[in-house]
Amino acid sequence: MMKYLVALLAFAGIVVSGMALHVHYMDPSQAPPCAVTEKFDCGTVNHSRFAVFPPRSFDEDPKGGHHIPVATIGLIGYALIAVLALSGRWWLTFQAAGIGFMCAGFLSYLEAYVLEKWCIYCLWSQGIITAILLVSAVALAIRSMRPERQAY
Repeated sequence: MMKYLVALLAFAGIVVSGMALHVHYMDPSQAPPCAVTEKFDCGTVNHSRFAVFPPRSFDEDPKGGHHIPVATIGLIGYALIAVLALSGRWWLTFQAAGIGFMCAGFLSYLEAYVLEKWCIYCLWSQGIITAILLVSAVALAIRSMRPERQAY
């Protein structure tokens, strides 16, 4: 049952990452649908130098270089988590969720203290990966409390 919950959460993460990726590829002059207030503007966040990996340097052309959008990495990460959870690989699911949580936490730090703007999709993703991390930790705990089956 828990594997389906994690897979459902991962699917939600894929949708949210896809929405962020859509904003990333939008014309920066257009107001994205998530430009709600002065502090909540995912267009600014998704067009910043930190919206790609590796981050662009200050003097680099935004269209140049070989950079992967962070939202694409999120899509791949959520898909991997879904596959791991559905295959019952809870330790690997937990590890992947931990990595995703740390990455999302770092991106939230950048939004709060460097960009000073928030992306609604990023906040949703932070919540989703946190839920996946907690559910996978509970699944591991439950699994470790089960008595081992003895072969006769």
